[in-house]
Amino acid sequence: MARKITGGVFISLDGIIQAPGGPTEDPTGGFDQGGWVFKLWDEGVGATLGKLFSGEYDLLLGRRTYDIFAAYWPYAEGDNKPMGEAFDRAAKYVLTRGDKPLEWQNSHRLSQIEDVAKLKASDGPDLVIQGSSTISPALLAAGLIDRLILMTYPVTLGHGKRLFGDGTPVDRLRMVDHSVTDKGTVIATYEPGGSLPPYPPEGPIPIESEREIARRKRIEQGTW
Repeated sequence: MARKITGGVFISLDGIIQAPGGPTEDPTGGFDQGGWVFKLWDEGVGATLGKLFSGEYDLLLGRRTYDIFAAYWPYAEGDNKPMGEAFDRAAKYVLTRGDKPLEWQNSHRLSQIEDVAKLKASDGPDLVIQGSSTISPALLAAGLIDRLILMTYPVTLGHGKRLFGDGTPVDRLRMVDHSVTDKGTVIATYEPGGSLPPYPPEGPIPIESEREIARRKRIEQGTW
């Protein structure tokens, strides 16, 4: 039976997913709001995370998210120790073009999207992606993500890495579940919904006014 791939994402209202976990997690591009999820910690998100990381699963990660996880979870103590032990046991599949060693136990390199497709078609536990903005657009475009869980916090961060960046396909998503926590975090679960349909015949017909024609001409000239 083919595996399913689920992506879980902490995301701001303006689409930022960079460094939700800590101030030193990923300051790339001058991002200075690292740890924003914990600045706004929402207990209502806990049940979603508990369900996402319950049972048996493997991890599918981009290289930088893998580096972040590998530097933290094997050393986690206290309340985070059980999660660290679960991540230690899970197979970690890293989609990367680089050849740097993968030193965390049970880690495996995937060099291209086709490798992910082969992994998905193999027997084994379902795969969970957490964050990993660099791989999600390509996986979406290849039709490999079965479910996307967006935990949208009521905050704007201004700049930073986004989930839906370059390479994101033009597609529909179908909402299959949603809830709102007491603190206003919107938890929405999406599955693929097919291609965007063509413009409908009953849609409004552009008015061919003199001003509209002049406006389109300015668009063509790059002066609009």
